[in-house]
Amino acid sequence: MRFVTEKNISRIIIYIFIVIMTTMITLISYFYVKNTYADFDIELNKLVNDYYSHQKALLKKEINVVIDIINYNATKSGSSEKELKEETIRLLNNISFERERSNYIFVYEILDFNGGDKFARLLVNPNRLDIVGKVISSNYKDANGKKFRQDFLNDIKAKGESFTQYVYKKFSSDQVRQKITYFKLYPTWNWVIAVGVYTDDIEKDIAKKKEDLRSKVKTQIIQNVLLFILFLSIGIVLTILLSERIDDFFKEYREKVKAKSDALIELNETLEKRVSDELEKNREHEQLLVQKSKFIALGEMISNIAHQWRQPLSELSSIFMNIKFKHGMNKLDKETMDKKSKEAEVVLNYMSHTIDDFRNFFMPTKDKEEFYLKDAINSVMTIVSSALKYNNINVEIEVGDDLKLNTFLNEYEQVLLNIISNAKDVLIQNKIENPIIKIYAEEQGNYILLSIEDNGEGVKVNPKSKIFEPYFTTKSDSDGTGIGLYMSKIIIDKNMKGKLRVRNTKDGAKFVITVPK
Repeated sequence: MRFVTEKNISRIIIYIFIVIMTTMITLISYFYVKNTYADFDIELNKLVNDYYSHQKALLKKEINVVIDIINYNATKSGSSEKELKEETIRLLNNISFERERSNYIFVYEILDFNGGDKFARLLVNPNRLDIVGKVISSNYKDANGKKFRQDFLNDIKAKGESFTQYVYKKFSSDQVRQKITYFKLYPTWNWVIAVGVYTDDIEKDIAKKKEDLRSKVKTQIIQNVLLFILFLSIGIVLTILLSERIDDFFKEYREKVKAKSDALIELNETLEKRVSDELEKNREHEQLLVQKSKFIALGEMISNIAHQWRQPLSELSSIFMNIKFKHGMNKLDKETMDKKSKEAEVVLNYMSHTIDDFRNFFMPTKDKEEFYLKDAINSVMTIVSSALKYNNINVEIEVGDDLKLNTFLNEYEQVLLNIISNAKDVLIQNKIENPIIKIYAEEQGNYILLSIEDNGEGVKVNPKSKIFEPYFTTKSDSDGTGIGLYMSKIIIDKNMKGKLRVRNTKDGAKFVITVPK
């Protein structure tokens, strides 16, 4: 007796599909939840490290702002040094950067850089008014027995600044808590200016951020699990509909066999037309790949713009914070405003120039044009330099200033960009120590050969030409599409009548672009 018959095949398909889909969705959900929580733990650790680093950077910025204020006050004419110091002390006693934090400015006047019982006089400290103006000792120990004053003094002598962690009384309280403080020497007056933050204040912020991150991950997991269940339900409904269609199929089986026979006869009669139609479809498919390649390149451009703009945006933020602070202290004079405006203008001009570089790269060219090979390489390096620098990848370029090409400039630059970007990704993926990309060129008769070589361990597929096939990629699904090198080979081999080849070297891969001059 046969287990599968025309009468029960639709039900068997439903049962098998439900079992397979339920198992698959269950496994996917399990591994998704497991991996998500593993990533969550990593994100938590990164969050804590980044937040402490951010707090240190804020402390350093606050002290630099204070020193700017002191320098500004010191330029006042008609006042003696004693009067300037007294005015500065009054000003620093009133500075607080965050209302809900126990941080405050405090100042030592160093009397002996070697330390000792009379190493400094405390000039400003709203938390310890009982010892303000008194000579203090570097041998003082906190609740854990740490001589933190001697520690920061050693750093001040060595490098003019110090980050020191110790235990100290909180402001307006008898509580003793861990504290991270940034000390910096103001050499003009032998002052050490400091500001700190208590770690329990930091931990409160981190706890809130952890809770926000935990809530976000939980919501994401629930949403995705519900989505998986929805897909399973939809799949079951579709399978039921399919099984009904299979029943109809068997009822119409004989009629369809006859229809297929007629279609085969028609196919033989119209074979030439069908071949032509398929060729046209292939051409359309190739155009779609070209368009997709451009969109991928555009995505990388946006990423590179983000790398290029990160530093100038940080500089603008610092400029505006300085202006805002001085304005709030009624210390914003015309000279300072002009200076900061010029600094902001320089940064904005740099950002505008970056946009022009990226825009010019995407301007289409239909005709061949003559250009210097080194200029084309420099144009591409302008786009990827920030990403390479961010990942500590060194680039060596040895290309003669007189080498010229007469071909499609933008397409040639797109090929360079694809190969350099692939080399960058391989170096990052393989975690290469001292990563390097070498670019050099030579003339051979009527051709110019441009070599791009890296030390990323080489192409590990056989045959190596397989990397030029469409949709082949060694990257993860989210990182690679497999059309970059395919389009590069089409551009060089077909459009430019040249050759794009790859081979392995001792340390990595070497791509050679051969194009007629």
